[in-house]
Parts: sequence; C-alpha cells; structure tokens
Amino acid sequence: MMASQISAGLLPYRWHAGTLQVFLVHPGGPYWQRKDDGAWQIAKGTPLPGEALHNAALREFEEEVGPRPAGKPWPLARLRQAGGKWVEAYAIEGDLDPADLVSNAFEVEWPPRSGIIGSFPEIDRAAWFPLAEAHTRILASQTPFLTALEQAVSQREEVGSSCIGEGTK
Repeated sequence: MMASQISAGLLPYRWHAGTLQVFLVHPGGPYWQRKDDGAWQIAKGTPLPGEALHNAALREFEEEVGPRPAGKPWPLARLRQAGGKWVEAYAIEGDLDPADLVSNAFEVEWPPRSGIIGSFPEIDRAAWFPLAEAHTRILASQTPFLTALEQAVSQREEVGSSCIGEGTK
C-alpha cells in the first residue's frame, strides 16, 4: 500500500471520574467551522517515506495538536474511511490539556474562486469526550476506533493485564 493511501493517527484516552474518555480534534478551516457533531476525529496524517506508522502517528499528533503524549502507543485498528484512504490508529493512555493546542496551518483559496488565499489552523479545537458522547461527535467512518478501544479496555479489565492492546489489531 502506498504511503499516500494510508494515514496514521493517535487516539489518546484516559479515565476521568471512573469514565473512559477520548481526546478528539476538530478540523480547522472554513469547510468545518459550522460543523460539530460528526466532524471530530483523531489527529492523523501521512507517514514520511520509510517512517514507521506508530512514529508517524506521534509526529502528526505533535504537528496538529502541539504536545506529544507521553507513553507508548499501541495498535488499535485499521479502517478504510469513506473517501477510500486507510487509517491505521494507535491508542495511548495519558492526559493532555486541550488548552495547550498549537496547530500547524494550511492555506486555501476562500471563498472559492475569489483569488483570496487564507491561512487556517489544521486543528481549531481539541477536547476530551466521554465515550458515549464521542460516538456522536466523531466522523462516522471513525466510530470503529471507539468500539475497538472500548473492547480493548474491557478485555484488559477482564484479564487484569497491564499490556493493553498487545495483539489487538
């Protein structure tokens, strides 16, 4: 599979007041500014040539969100999004402050055919969501990531393992 056909992403999670929460990002730019439910996603991007996917997921998260999460990411799931691109997601447990968001920017002609080039943050918001709420917020094509995380976490609780995610894909 060519690198341009795959993205690597990171799904941070934490336990807060006994509830599993996930860290999602909202894409910036004029197309997404009025969209909320069904628009949030995991931070992801294209790996560099020869770059391991888990390293690409960490790098892209840092470029799009700012702070690099501590800890070691583990393979969560691979899925094909509605647009046809494959996304390899990794989960990582940890706590991040959405207020620390510092995103890179992109340029696009806006309004279309106006000749005006605007600069927009790649990510304009980040937030923690309880898993149930995350299911309504996340892009429909990425909901399997939430299901995979929930299953992996429940398996960990059943066996009491500290090796969450090992062998899951």
